[in-house]
Amino acid sequence: MPPIELSDVEVQKYQEEMKLLKYLAIIFDLDGVICHTDKYHYLAWKELADELGIYFDRDINNRLRGVSRMESFEIILENYDGTFTQEEKLSYTNKKNEIYKKLLENMSPNDLSEEVKETLDELRGRGLKLAIGSSSRNAKFILKQIGLENFFDAISDGNNISRSKPEPEVFIKASEFLNLEPKDCLVVEDAEAGLEAAFAGGMDCAAIGDAVKCNCATYNLTSFSDLLKICSC
Repeated sequence: MPPIELSDVEVQKYQEEMKLLKYLAIIFDLDGVICHTDKYHYLAWKELADELGIYFDRDINNRLRGVSRMESFEIILENYDGTFTQEEKLSYTNKKNEIYKKLLENMSPNDLSEEVKETLDELRGRGLKLAIGSSSRNAKFILKQIGLENFFDAISDGNNISRSKPEPEVFIKASEFLNLEPKDCLVVEDAEAGLEAAFAGGMDCAAIGDAVKCNCATYNLTSFSDLLKICSC
């Protein structure tokens, strides 16, 4: 099915044709969807790469979206001629995470946009369950920093999975935590790996941000509040 551009006319036509797809829950990626931590990831990886003498820029940083910390480091090491043992890689990725967590302390509820909060509240008011599906091991800390520590019905993150996106495990776990079938859940993602994971898990997905360019999602969002058109009562 081609992605759906969400003009009012197209949404109405699609709903008439499909008898309005009814979702019981929405599973959100965190970074790049609910809030934006790209700058902190970039600064932390940049500090580590500079220490190791490895070239690193924002284009490389964009390739790290939606993948695990170790997989991200492997991508960065594509520009490195030497080799590291697995223990050294683990040490460096842990160091990057400590730098990143220190930077995250700068986050606050001001990093949660009014549009996102109002949309989340409206979706909750319409009876949908809301969950997080993020590969980040820092998801709960980030949610605490932006004032959403106890908001979501379930959180599936890097601490409860063994295979990161594009494997569907993080989303499958989220649906299990919600006691729902995957087909009843809509995933919202800003990365291609996340879209692939959603489809692999048997879920529809809505692309936002850079993920729209993939042209492979069930829906393409121009704004976060477009979710209200998809999940209308």
